[in-house]
Amino acid sequence: MCLVSAQQRFAQAVEGSMQQYLDARERALVEISPDAASLLRLVREMVSGGKRVRSAFVLWGWHAVTASPPEAARTAGTEEDPGWGDAVGVATAMELFHAAALVHDDIIDASDTRRGKPAMHRALEAMHRDGQWVGGAESWGTSAAILAGDLLLNWADDRMLLACRGAEHGDAVHDAYRRMREEVTFGQYLDVLEEAAWIRQAPESLLDRAHTVAVYKSAKYSVEAPLTLGALLAGASVAQLGALAGYGLPVGVAFQMRDDLLGVFGDPAVTGKPAGDDLREGKRTVLIEIARQRLAPGVRTMLDELLGDRELDERQVAILQDAIQRSEAPTRLEALIDRAVGEALEALHEGDLSRSAVLELERLADTVAKRDR
Repeated sequence: MCLVSAQQRFAQAVEGSMQQYLDARERALVEISPDAASLLRLVREMVSGGKRVRSAFVLWGWHAVTASPPEAARTAGTEEDPGWGDAVGVATAMELFHAAALVHDDIIDASDTRRGKPAMHRALEAMHRDGQWVGGAESWGTSAAILAGDLLLNWADDRMLLACRGAEHGDAVHDAYRRMREEVTFGQYLDVLEEAAWIRQAPESLLDRAHTVAVYKSAKYSVEAPLTLGALLAGASVAQLGALAGYGLPVGVAFQMRDDLLGVFGDPAVTGKPAGDDLREGKRTVLIEIARQRLAPGVRTMLDELLGDRELDERQVAILQDAIQRSEAPTRLEALIDRAVGEALEALHEGDLSRSAVLELERLADTVAKRDR
C-alpha cells in the first residue's frame, strides 16, 4: 500500500463524511428555520482546509495496530478492512471537535483571522453589519460564534457516538475521547489563567507552568489522543498503546513548541494570522518563559509590560521579536523540538506496530515539528 495515497484516501473519506453529516444537520435545522443556511455556510468554511493533523494520526494509530503483525491479512488497515468506516467516523468527530475548539479559541484570544479568513465571530459580526440589524455587531458576533462552537461540539460528540456504537472496542474509544475533551478544555483554562495570574506565581515555576499548558491545551489532544483513539478502535494491546503514547506526547509537545515560534515569528502570508499574534494575546508560552529567564532585568520588564497589549504596533512587535531573538530562546526551543522528536522516534520502536505505520509516523513527526504554518 502506498502510504501517501492511503492518507489521501482517508482524508478524502473524512471530508466526504463531514460534509454528509453537515448536510444532514442543515436539513434538520432548516426545517426549524431557513436562517440555518447562512450559519451552516460559515461552519462549512470553518471546517474546510486546515492541516488535518488529527485525522492523519487517527488513521496511523488505527493502521499501526490493524496491520500488525506482518502476517495480518492483506486488507488490514485499508478501505477493505471492516473497521475503515469506524476510523473515518472517529476522525470526522475529531475534525468537528477541533473546529469547535478553534471557534472558541479565536473568541478567547480576540483573533480577527483564522487560516487567512475572518474568524467565526468576525464573520458573524460582518453578517450583522451587512444585514443592518439592531444592536452591537461585535457583541452579537461573539454571542453567535459561542453558539456555533457549541453546535460543533454537540456534532462532534454525536459523530463519535455513531462511530463507537457498532465498533467492537467502541466503549474504550469513547472513554478516551471523553478524557481528551476534559483535558483540552482544562488546558485551555490553564492557558487563560496563566495570562492573568502569572504575576502572582513563583518566578521559578513559570516555565513548568507554561509546559503544563502546552501539554494539556495542545500536545495531548493534537497527537497523542488521535493516535490513541485510532489504536483503541483497532483493539490495541497495552504495549502498543504505550509505544504510541511515548511517541505521541513528545511529538505533540514539538508541535506546540513550533506553534509558539510561529505565533511570534511566523510569516502572516503563510500562517494566515498577523505577525506576532501571540505577543498581542499575551501568551505565556515556553518560548516566552525561556526568553524571560535569559533577558536582562530591564528588557524583561519591557517584555512583561508590552506582552498582552492588544494595540501593539508593528514597531513594538519588532522590538519584542528582537529581544526574544537576542535571548537565544528560539535556538534553545529548536533544540528542545529536536530532542522531543528523537524521544518520540525511540518510543515508536518499542511496540509491536505495523512497519508501514511506523514509517509514516516517522515522516509525520518531522512534518509537524518543522512546519511553517
